[in-house]
Order: sequence, then structure tokens, then C-alpha cells
Amino acid sequence: MHHHAYLWSGPKSRFDHEALRRPPHSEPPPPGARPELLQRYREVAAGFPLSDLPPLEPAYWLVKPAALVRGTWAEADRAVAWLADQLHLHAARLAHEPLPALLASAAERLASGGDVSLGFYLERPSYLSLALLTCSPNRAAPHLTCPLAAHSAAHPT
Repeated sequence: MHHHAYLWSGPKSRFDHEALRRPPHSEPPPPGARPELLQRYREVAAGFPLSDLPPLEPAYWLVKPAALVRGTWAEADRAVAWLADQLHLHAARLAHEPLPALLASAAERLASGGDVSLGFYLERPSYLSLALLTCSPNRAAPHLTCPLAAHSAAHPT
């Protein structure tokens, strides 16, 4: 088991574009479906995995390009240290948060195999999304593979 870190910061209007943050339905439209429905499904199926936007379901970060992984750690405390560093870097732009309690909760969730997904409004109109995903396997979506597995197989150390 290990933990991957993800970070996205950008315009709140882009973050609010939920269609780009939602994975395609597991079943394509049935044969004979309206052409525009088939086209929309193809666009979402092709675009969702490549988008850098945070997915609505945090586990789906695992289908995004490995280049979006900001760090990987076997120890939950090191992943939480990364989270603390990110919160410190953005502290001037965040509303007051009970950071010690938030970090303790994150450590507990990761240690038990869960995921952590946090979002903060920065000065208008920006948004910050931070996520730590437990991988190999992910409890929420065990069918999703590690984003670094294909990279590691292609580039052995």
C-alpha cells in the first residue's frame, strides 16, 4: 500500500465544470442511440482521463496521467507532511482552518486505507484541491490500477 498526492489550483469557474470532472458511464449508449449522445459519450470517454481537473470521485485521480502525481509515499505520515506543506504554502490565501485537527484526521484516514480530498476557496475566483489517494488497491475503487504501474513497467529502475 502507498499514497499518491494530487494538487489542482485554478479558476473556480473551471472547477465548476462538472461534466469534465465526471467519468464516463461504464456502459456506452445502446446501438441506435441519438448521434449527439454517442458523440458526447466519446468526448467524455476520451477527455476525462486526460483532464487535469479534480474528479468528482477522488478515486478517479488514479485514471489520470501519472504526470499529475505530485508525490508517492509508503508511509501515511510522509503523505500528511506533504499535505501540511501545501497548506502552509497556501496559508495566506486560505480562510482560517483548524489545521491540526484537519491533519490528524487525514493521518487517521490514510492509516486506515482511506483517501483524503480537500478543497479550499482561495481569493476570488480561485480554488485549491488537494488529494491523497491510497493505492494498491484503492478501497473506494479497487478495480482502478495504480497510475505509476504502467510507468514503472515502461521505465524500470
